[in-house]
Amino acid sequence: MTLSATRTDQEHLQQIRDEVLRRQRFLLTSHLKPDGDSIGSQMAMAYALRALGKDVRVVNCDPALPALQTFPGVSEIEIADHVEGDYDAVIVMECSDLARTGVSGLERYFIVNVDHHPGNAMYGAVNWFDAGAAACGEMVFDVIGCLGVPLTREIATHIYVAILTDTGSFHHSGISPRTFDICRQTLEAGIDPVAIARSVFDTNSIGRLRLFGAVLGAVEIDASGRLAAICLNRAMARASGGTYDDIEGLINMPLTVKEIQVVVFFKEWEPNEYRVSLRSKGSIDVGGFDEWHHLQAHVGEAAKDGAP
Repeated sequence: MTLSATRTDQEHLQQIRDEVLRRQRFLLTSHLKPDGDSIGSQMAMAYALRALGKDVRVVNCDPALPALQTFPGVSEIEIADHVEGDYDAVIVMECSDLARTGVSGLERYFIVNVDHHPGNAMYGAVNWFDAGAAACGEMVFDVIGCLGVPLTREIATHIYVAILTDTGSFHHSGISPRTFDICRQTLEAGIDPVAIARSVFDTNSIGRLRLFGAVLGAVEIDASGRLAAICLNRAMARASGGTYDDIEGLINMPLTVKEIQVVVFFKEWEPNEYRVSLRSKGSIDVGGFDEWHHLQAHVGEAAKDGAP
């Protein structure tokens, strides 16, 4: 059984379809420090637009993580913090506001905004926000289907990468029957889910392993046992032989403990400046707090020393 989008979603899809078909030159982008959903959504859309004969340029402020570089087309993504040129439209995926792309110059263009994260600023000429999607890749899958583009192996690979990573390997809330139906269709298109999972999860460096150990070894648990706080500063990263590119997924590790329901992660960004991320599981919703995204927080000497 193939699950269909809701009527409201269909209206958004039709609007995006019409705007895409009447335009030729596209720029695709997403948020800073792109994750698997960001990269998978962009690349799936890029392959689909090129299948329609469109001119496509993919630009991000930061490079993809090494684990994602092996997937089709990812190495061709341009890294820049400013764009110029003649584009008929910019499609921004999985990004709550335009500033979070880290790319200036986008505001001059016709923008299509596709996102599933709460707090989206609805900054586009066309906005499709679906909080019920498990990943932005699910929404991109629907756009590609509405455009009438066949699900090639390359497109299917990136859709699967997007869903696999943004659901935490099918751990997070928001997963629906549609999530698995889309994954079924990607397998039918010829993807290798085992090879994809190995590329995403089993290509870590020793430095990443040691960095995880250093951070988790200093975890602080509150008196209730339900809240964990972890902290990372530049000195810890250097001492472990890791980098900030190695922290993807680190915030989720304390949640593997049965009793822990919420994790707060302090990351030193600049001297005396920390950014804070939150994750939860079960019935606890930190979505309202997560609207800050990477909240800048000035913290005291304890945090600088590595303690949250």
